[in-house]
Amino acid sequence: MGLTPCDRPVGFATMKPRIDHAAVLGAGVMGAQIAAHLANAGVPTTLLDLTPGSLGPEEEARGLALTAPEVRNRLAAAGLEKARKIKPAAFFLPEDSSRIRVGNLEDHLGWLGEADWIIEAVAEDAEIKRGLLARVASVRRPGSIVSSNTSGIPIAELGRDLPSEFRAHLLGTHFFNPPRYLRLLELVRTSETSGEVACSLSGFCDRILGKGIVYCKDTPNFIANRIGVYSSLLALRLMQEEGFTIAEIDAMTGPILGRPKSATFRTFDLAGLDTAASVATNLYQAVPHDERRETFIVPELLKEMIGRGWIGDKAGQGFYRRDPTSEGGGIHVLDYTTMSYEPKPKVRLAGLEMAAQVEELGDRLRLLLDGKDRVAKFLWQVTAETLIYAANRIPEIADDIVQVDRAMRWGFNHQLGPFELWDAIGVEKSVARMTAEGRAIPVLAQQLLASGRPGFYRTESGRRSYFDLRSKSHQGLSNPPGVTVLADLKAQRKVIRENAGASLIDLGDGVACLEFHTKMNAIGADIVQMMSAAVKEVAEHFEGLVIGNQAEHFCVGANLVMLLLSAQEGEWEEIDLSLRRFQQVNLAIRRSAKPVVVATAGMTLGAGCEIALHAHRVRAAAESYLGLVEAGVGLVPAGGGTREMLARTLARIPAGDRIDPLPHLKRTFELIGMAKVSGSAAEAGRMGFLRETDAVSMNRDRLIEDAKQDVLGLSKSGYRPPFASELMAYGEPLLATLKLGTYLMMKAGYLSEYDRAVGNKLAWILCGGNIKTPRTMPESYFLELERQAFLSLCGERKTQERIQHMLKTGKPLRN
Repeated sequence: MGLTPCDRPVGFATMKPRIDHAAVLGAGVMGAQIAAHLANAGVPTTLLDLTPGSLGPEEEARGLALTAPEVRNRLAAAGLEKARKIKPAAFFLPEDSSRIRVGNLEDHLGWLGEADWIIEAVAEDAEIKRGLLARVASVRRPGSIVSSNTSGIPIAELGRDLPSEFRAHLLGTHFFNPPRYLRLLELVRTSETSGEVACSLSGFCDRILGKGIVYCKDTPNFIANRIGVYSSLLALRLMQEEGFTIAEIDAMTGPILGRPKSATFRTFDLAGLDTAASVATNLYQAVPHDERRETFIVPELLKEMIGRGWIGDKAGQGFYRRDPTSEGGGIHVLDYTTMSYEPKPKVRLAGLEMAAQVEELGDRLRLLLDGKDRVAKFLWQVTAETLIYAANRIPEIADDIVQVDRAMRWGFNHQLGPFELWDAIGVEKSVARMTAEGRAIPVLAQQLLASGRPGFYRTESGRRSYFDLRSKSHQGLSNPPGVTVLADLKAQRKVIRENAGASLIDLGDGVACLEFHTKMNAIGADIVQMMSAAVKEVAEHFEGLVIGNQAEHFCVGANLVMLLLSAQEGEWEEIDLSLRRFQQVNLAIRRSAKPVVVATAGMTLGAGCEIALHAHRVRAAAESYLGLVEAGVGLVPAGGGTREMLARTLARIPAGDRIDPLPHLKRTFELIGMAKVSGSAAEAGRMGFLRETDAVSMNRDRLIEDAKQDVLGLSKSGYRPPFASELMAYGEPLLATLKLGTYLMMKAGYLSEYDRAVGNKLAWILCGGNIKTPRTMPESYFLELERQAFLSLCGERKTQERIQHMLKTGKPLRN
């Protein structure tokens, strides 16, 4: 297949080495964040950098000498401190940084003898890297793995003067910034790298770090940067030739194309214009036979901006800057014709406005590229040339198209890689257009069409394959062990039942999976109906159930559009019935005699979080963002979520007559009332949305299979559902205290008057209503309180205004 970097069977790539300690050399932006992600994964890590040549002002004021350890370790310590403060957060939890030990490359080089994996992440200069690796060779333990985070210097060049044993353990591991969030890891093996080393490190990075591994050839700038830089520089040149503005190009090359909001020029700012120019210069020098080499000549505009110090986010300005003098620090964008900044305008291009109404990406791409206006002309030029360039790089930079598509999806957050995009717009049709325009058609595309197949990928009988240049035919594309793709199972007719909102799929081994597939997986009647049917089906025919999907987000909450319409029409009985059904299906999950595991990933908010709260176990992707956010739209959780969080809170209160429950209930009140959302699965555990028995998967691709194994483990262990228990209702004494708190917060300006009204409804549920003296009450009582509070808030004008604002802007309204 050419999809693994070793000479062993495919499955061998899933093994992982024993890495008990890692070391990162270089505490810059990338080095410090790589160390942070290793710490996230529980790996103790050493972070080393240079010793400073002079004292800083604060060090001089303190009377420190250059020999002081804190001075000599200053650069590494500063890098770690930046990683602690950077946004988005580099660490899952702040205390994860305690796994990192800082030092310097003079006094502490010997520490590398403790490391199982040493990652070089210093300046992108071949001589500097070679000199450092020579020093590493003198202290590393034989058998330890050494890798470079170079973004494009050939690995063989870096290791050419080192001992053979060192070269056998040397490879490239190119992380993408920010390492925690971007899945891509380009793994580069030289002709001398041990296959076992490459495969075992691949397995570690896959399972333990959660990386998507792409296997690259040892060529300049590997895969993602080679194609990404080409495409970006091409867009910049065409922008100037066609007279577009920077804001217009970013509007054309962002989400409308299935790409992130950073699009083209915001991505330049994030990466750094100096970094982009350096990569381009290195590429121009390193690829003398590239047919598009001239594209890598650094444009005069970039040179001018770099000369002025406008190099992007790290300098505070690049193609964009935030204007501190405008209200709210408005975003300004560069007018490259005058080299001045202007307020970012709202882009109005007719072709984009029409395409924005088309939801399916393939249909939208075809509409955009087939048009006759200047938008279509620009997008077609960039797309056609990028597709041709990518196809001509096979087999130069990778053996197959799969690696290229994965690199662009995982490294740049594109929804489609180049060859997937080519399939989406139609290979035969687009090649005919390219030919008519006089463009040279790549051999890869010619051979695909000669084979009689219409696309680079195909699925037959649920089996996927890709077009292979060497064999000139489609080759099977199998999933690695431990990875389940729901779309494949559906293509293999493994669907048990389905409706417009969800599908129940047979995962095999006696486990079913309920997959949501509404827009953003918002909960509506269809999903609730399928949840009920799934619990019943599993009770009769399966060992257990996984509730999960492979969309970007597990579930963003309830369908607010339908709720708002019902509230505006005064359909209170219908809303009450919907609440009852959702509460009952969540109780059915919790009471199920067969284990139910919810697999969360991405946003797991509102009703989605409530579903997770009722599961016997949660298997969370590391990047799971859980929260009961209903207060943001003027509501309270009413699918059993408030009751469940109360139950968990009461369970944490120590036994004893003199224990004050207020601090515990206040914490839960603030968690729900302030609509707090976890920044990771680890933080969700701290907030109480996950329990100690729940588990985390670092690699999201493995989430469904991991959840399936959790179900089987629970089933084999003789799982029994929890008993329904009564909860303590503290009543009016505690309620009065919480209401006083909301009043004081309102007076201090932290809450609006309506925020306080919503908060008081939440306090009323948590305290068990207006009970005069504390006593235990059944869970049905608290569910009734949830419904009453929810319905009363639905009828309020300000709640309806908040819902409308959220639907329109995606942001909460404080009215």
